[in-house]
Amino acid sequence: MLDFAGTVAAAGLMVLITNTLTMFLDISRSAKLVLSAIMGLWIGLCAAAAAAGIIETSRPFPLIGIFIALPLAAAAIATAWPAARKAMLSLPMQVMIGLNVGRVLAVFFLLLAAEGRLAGPFPYFAAGGDIITAVVALPMMRLAAMPSGPRTSAIAAWNLFGIADLVLAITLGVTSAEGSPLQVFHTAPGSEAMQHLPWSFVPTVLVPLWLILHAIIWVRLRELRQAA
Repeated sequence: MLDFAGTVAAAGLMVLITNTLTMFLDISRSAKLVLSAIMGLWIGLCAAAAAAGIIETSRPFPLIGIFIALPLAAAAIATAWPAARKAMLSLPMQVMIGLNVGRVLAVFFLLLAAEGRLAGPFPYFAAGGDIITAVVALPMMRLAAMPSGPRTSAIAAWNLFGIADLVLAITLGVTSAEGSPLQVFHTAPGSEAMQHLPWSFVPTVLVPLWLILHAIIWVRLRELRQAA
């Protein structure tokens, strides 16, 4: 039952983020269709990789790291094109902050830990950080609608916390995985559930998207400060 709920939640969140980005990005309709297709293909690839078991961190090399890094690298490369960079920066601040509210679904990590499917520090730190980021995102959305000034410092602090939370979650996930060459925490089953569907969508799809949004927010805040 928990896996079913997780599938519905992950699918709904991925659809929401994809639709929101294609709606608010200042690009042509054909470019929006291409972006939607690329994101759909990526989600399908991540699902197939998880179903085939090729992203299990217990392999000689933590291949799940590649699935996290590729979208980040693609977004970084895209910024070399002025049109792509302009399109990314066209996203409204409130929208980017608001998409982080979905991170409240990290409560599932605590439920998985209660069922004995996650163990060690990972589920508690990841869930706690995500839930705090999601809850604080609500007042940050309100601040983003106000004139620039002190609000940029508050949003910057929230943005930094959100990035740190994701980086910590990735680190704890890899170092808690059973059989991983990078394993530090040996409380079974560690982060094993995150290597399988539907939970594998979190590190392979959702985390990279949130990191990209955080990076765009950081650039936007820097531009606001320079303008001020």
